[in-house]
This record gives sequence, C-alpha cells and structure tokens, in this order.
Amino acid sequence: MRKVSVVSFLVLLSALVAVAQAQEFKVDPVHSSAQFKVKHLMVSTVVGRFTDLAGTILYDAQDPAKSRVEAVVKTASIDTENATRDKDLRDNYFEVTKYPEMTFKSTKVEKRGDQWVAIGPLTIKDVTKNIEVPFEVNAVDSPRGKILGASATFKVNRHDYHVNKGGVIDNGAVVGSDIAIELNVEARPPAPAPAAK
Repeated sequence: MRKVSVVSFLVLLSALVAVAQAQEFKVDPVHSSAQFKVKHLMVSTVVGRFTDLAGTILYDAQDPAKSRVEAVVKTASIDTENATRDKDLRDNYFEVTKYPEMTFKSTKVEKRGDQWVAIGPLTIKDVTKNIEVPFEVNAVDSPRGKILGASATFKVNRHDYHVNKGGVIDNGAVVGSDIAIELNVEARPPAPAPAAK
C-alpha cells in the first residue's frame, strides 16, 4: 500500500480548505443600482435611486453561513430626476452633510428553503436597526472570471430612521412613510494587487 507523506497530505488539505472558503466579490457600481419607491400625496409613486454605491460580498454557495454582505450608499447621490426635489431630500430629509452614508453589514446569512436572507444592522442617519433582507443570488463563469448577481426587495419605514423633513415627524400624507427598496447588484472578484516594483 502506497504511503502518503505528511507534506503531501497537508498540501491536499490546504487545497480542500481553499476550495471550501467563501469567495470575495466587489460590487460593480456601473452595473448595479439602488432604487426606491415612495407614495406622494397618497396617490402617485415617486421613483428614485442612489447612484453612488459600493460593497463587498463573501459568497459560499454550499455554506450560506460563511457568506457576508456589506454595502455603503452615499446619500448625496440621491436622484429622482427633479433637481428641486433632490435638493429638498438632501438638505431636509437625509441631511447629507451630517450623514453622508447609509450602511448595511450582515451579521448572519442563511437560507430558508430556496430563499437567501441577510440579517444585520442598517444605519440611516443617526439610527441603526437590525433588519432582514431577502435576496436572490447566482454566479456564472465568464471569459473575464466569475460574476455574481444579486437582487433584493424590501421595505423600511422612514420615520424609524428619522428621515423626516426638518426633523418633524409627519403623518405620511405628503411623502409616504413606507419606502420600497430594490437592489440589483453585479459583483466581481477584486482586482489583483499590483506587482511590487
């Protein structure tokens, strides 16, 4: 019977561990979007987006518990295709000078049947609350390497995060209280570090 050396065994074990590790992906902002919908005057729907977003995804298809999601959105990048409204949202609702970012960082990722769920704190302005974000994810191999796609739809109540005009809590009659958020993300492995000179 052929004996396997300790060195060979350790090399094989290291390779298996490397395969089992979650793979890191960076959000491609050019091919990703963070959109939202909110009622106006309780009759019409305003659709907007944030154009400046970044994030990191650790993805393990076999073991969701090893996966992780982190995202950062610049609040000043809000765009509803109306300059006057956008200025009002930046200055009076999001107070972007004081609170330039919204962040989400999962503390747990799990699968419930076929549904992936990221659980963790969402921070908007001066409020941090744990939320659950159900999402779909798929990965494909391309000539440029593996590409990850993820999409999520969920709601938050803006009053919970102090997103009120001038800090005054309203009844949602002008701007709706519930905000529907839709995320569509494309992510790729991080670029290799430049070779040392």
